[in-house]
Amino acid sequence: MAVTDHYDDRETQTAEQREEALADTLPRQIGHAKQYAPAYAMLLADLEPRAVTDRAALAALPVTRKSDLITAQAEAPPFGGFTALSLAQVPRVFASPGPIHEPQGVGTDPWRYARALHATGLRRGMLLHNCFAYHFTPAGMMLEEGARALECPVFPAGPGNTESQARAAAHFSAQCYSGTPDFLKSILEAGDALGLDLSALKLGHVTGGAYLPALRRFYADRGLVVRQSYGTADVGLIAYESEAGEGLICDEDVLVEIVRPGTGEPLPEGEVGEVLVTSFCATYPLIRFATGDLSAVLPGASPCGRTNMRIRGWMGRADQAAKVRGMFVRPEQVAEVMRAHPGLGRARLVVGLDGTRDTMVLRVETPVRDAALAESLANALNAATRLRGVVELLESGALPNDGKVIDDTRPA
Repeated sequence: MAVTDHYDDRETQTAEQREEALADTLPRQIGHAKQYAPAYAMLLADLEPRAVTDRAALAALPVTRKSDLITAQAEAPPFGGFTALSLAQVPRVFASPGPIHEPQGVGTDPWRYARALHATGLRRGMLLHNCFAYHFTPAGMMLEEGARALECPVFPAGPGNTESQARAAAHFSAQCYSGTPDFLKSILEAGDALGLDLSALKLGHVTGGAYLPALRRFYADRGLVVRQSYGTADVGLIAYESEAGEGLICDEDVLVEIVRPGTGEPLPEGEVGEVLVTSFCATYPLIRFATGDLSAVLPGASPCGRTNMRIRGWMGRADQAAKVRGMFVRPEQVAEVMRAHPGLGRARLVVGLDGTRDTMVLRVETPVRDAALAESLANALNAATRLRGVVELLESGALPNDGKVIDDTRPA
């Protein structure tokens, strides 16, 4: 399925070329963050940026979490010292749930969505009917800036008002939709009910929700090409779908890691873990930013000819904290227990209910199953959480590969 119609030559560079570029870009970006973003000047005070030239060196750096941004922004408004520019130097600012406040980067297509829209099929002169919100959060501007970089006009529709959306799309003969996966279906059905001609609408780019197989079939049956992407307000585009339809290809201007939830420890290919993103945006140089989302690396390159790493897409949330007997238990604490016992496999803390009493069972994959190991794990669990729990030792591969570290089975 090799094709030549790529956004740029970077999408098809060899692994060696990509690593050479990374060896140059990564230390420069870290040095930039350390010099111009006060929060990173403190976090990386003892770090020599020139030493961070590959993924292995990057993995030794601290993780920045959403909770860190919330705390820092409350203490030092508006951006907590994580931006390289002042409020007066950025074109727009936004407020996402949390609350987390984001700046718009300087320059053309700051969230880099042109690459994803191009992979969907959007080309110069096509009209994008953009149904993402334009107020408070940056979603609407993220897609609009990407379309404008492709020299495409945009109808800033925003969400809601389904019948009006259908009438506008018919009037302007919109060729591409952007919005949540299911809202396009609502617009098409409204158009059918109103007897409108929406035949020009042949493309769709969706994100911000689950793109389920039944919905894919609905669009395919109507002759639409609808592809998805994965991104956040903080770092912009992370990965996008191509015509191959096999996973999501990572953007060329971020570095994606999959790590064990609650830690910064990279996982091997195929293991489900938390998505960390290092952004090469000069305005907002987030380093090892924890998205709180789960995914896994797919082996090999995409059949479409793009060579960057692929991930499976959104697979759930990694922030799995549970309140047990009045105290919060977090994946980081389970990771602490496991670090004290190297050589073991996956672990899962199952929180349950015995009558009215909360229970904890730590299930651990291990090639060695003996009472001494179980006792040591139980003591470590107690030390990490200040709560007592039972340990079950399992054979390797007994736990599912779903990234879940804490499984709260209690009734809602």
